[in-house]
Amino acid sequence: MPIYEYRCASCGHEFETLVLRKDEVVACPRCESDKLDKLMSAHAVGAASSDAPCGDACAPAPACGAGACPACQ
Repeated sequence: MPIYEYRCASCGHEFETLVLRKDEVVACPRCESDKLDKLMSAHAVGAASSDAPCGDACAPAPACGAGACPACQ
């Protein structure tokens, strides 16, 4: 179930909401306006760690050891 981030064009409030259906009408929780701008969400991206299979701080598994990690090649 996707969680989207919005900014209200009326009051400027930024918020996240769970959208269950494509045709679902989303409104600002502060002013109840439906004039919203969908924001680009930053996905959770892990940093390199020494937990990689090669023991080096190269790339998170499963990329490490699969040819994507320069230290493992």
